[in-house]
Amino acid sequence: MALTRDFKHTIVERVERDPAFAKALLDEAATLFLNGEPETARLILRDLVNATLGFEQLAEVTAKPSKSLHRMLSSKGNPSMDNLAAIFSAVRSRLKVSLEAHTVEMA
Repeated sequence: MALTRDFKHTIVERVERDPAFAKALLDEAATLFLNGEPETARLILRDLVNATLGFEQLAEVTAKPSKSLHRMLSSKGNPSMDNLAAIFSAVRSRLKVSLEAHTVEMA
């Protein structure tokens, strides 16, 4: 008998019981996008959507088809900035958080 759990199930349970974890995932997704790692950012954002809103509710909130949202947040997805903004806005609203961008000078 395997002792491992499905990763996505673990994420959903952790997000449900730990709001700070959900906020950290959102922050990480935004940071990855801004730092040029969109593939990883989309996958984290997809897991967060699954653990919070779900794609059907996200489709209602963003007025985008659920199937299109799934494609946008796949590893090969290519969402427009408008669609990303709508997705981040929906998740932020659900988590009741805001995002702020800060710059850090590199030495």
